[in-house]
Amino acid sequence: MSRTEPSVGKIFDRVLGSGGEVSITAYDGSSSGPADAGVKIEIRSPLALSYLVSSPGDLGLARSYVAGALEVHGDLYTALRALVSQVDQLSAADRLWLLRELGPRHLRRVPLPPEELPGRFRRNVDGLRHSRTRDSNAISRHYDVSNRFYELVLGSSMAYTCAVFPEADATLEQAQENKFDLVCRKLGLKPGMRLLDVGCGWGGMVAHAAQHYGVQVIGVTLSREQALWAQKDIVAKGLADRAEVRHSDYRDVTEWGFDAVSSIGLTEHIGARQVPAYFRFLSSKLKPRGRLLNHCITNPNTRVAHRSRGFIDRYVFPDGELEAVGEITSAMQDNGFEVRHVENLREHYAKTLAGWCVNLDENWTEAVGEAGEGRGRVWALYMAACRLAFERHELELSQVLGVKVGDGGDAGMPLRPDWGV
Repeated sequence: MSRTEPSVGKIFDRVLGSGGEVSITAYDGSSSGPADAGVKIEIRSPLALSYLVSSPGDLGLARSYVAGALEVHGDLYTALRALVSQVDQLSAADRLWLLRELGPRHLRRVPLPPEELPGRFRRNVDGLRHSRTRDSNAISRHYDVSNRFYELVLGSSMAYTCAVFPEADATLEQAQENKFDLVCRKLGLKPGMRLLDVGCGWGGMVAHAAQHYGVQVIGVTLSREQALWAQKDIVAKGLADRAEVRHSDYRDVTEWGFDAVSSIGLTEHIGARQVPAYFRFLSSKLKPRGRLLNHCITNPNTRVAHRSRGFIDRYVFPDGELEAVGEITSAMQDNGFEVRHVENLREHYAKTLAGWCVNLDENWTEAVGEAGEGRGRVWALYMAACRLAFERHELELSQVLGVKVGDGGDAGMPLRPDWGV
């Protein structure tokens, strides 16, 4: 006698419980959770369950959402926070039961969303991991989506890195301006100095340093679209006599003798094995007493694997790798720098991501028109998930200030930090 298969709602009752912030409705007419929940998850088709059961880690949820087989009505961040909290509490027996109930009819190969990249080894057609060609293709895939799409998500600052909020109620634009200014102050910039900004994005740091500190700046980015937008912005601001942005690999910069180097959000892309050589190269570009400010996402400890996996690797930052802040400082110390200041800004990145999520939600129709619904769903999911990761201390954001010490140990640093907050 065959057993009666439980409804989708009954299965999620076992997983999520009947209370909480989220309710579930399913294609078979069943439901789970409180009917008046502020966030509702709609399981639109059996395809969603097939993705959840057949995919490792977070790929199942990502594939279901990006493909539109699963819809979230309400705040995506709230839904993820509730789901993570509930899943963390699942016992081994709960997980075995879930696999047994869903597995037989849903363990099957299903087509992947077109936004998903192949696995790491299948991407070797573009060259080995962190070869120049493969790095260029990875950057282009993420950043050359549409400059207008990024304008809608990032706001007027066009800054795609962690902001620094001077006050809790500061706007995102104020916080991004404050971030660039903090970097300038940490680097001790003064009129007439020369700055190299590697991984310069849309040129926010380049323009700020040239406009407000009177320095000569070269910025480089592997994204052609970023370089075109940034150079046009520099001309519009009347800064072309002292600032430029190049579409170039940072390793192709031939100039040297800079007073300072800023690296804001590039270290995540270069690969853990390349980090020592990266800092040696940047040191070679600096004068004695020149400073480096390295700003990047870091792992919370050295036991976390460097390589990104699952959803982030396949959909967002292919070949991305993170190090712990201790690994960053050690690499700097061993390759030309004395470390003088370290700061963790993870709460600021959570607030930054929350602001980007609001921007995307408010501009959803136009953003989807620019990049497509699947790509819009990828960005919505990754930004909400990363916000949660920073809040849960699964990620950190580290600023590390180093100096290339001159002859006789002369670092040219103030006795106490003079850059304020």
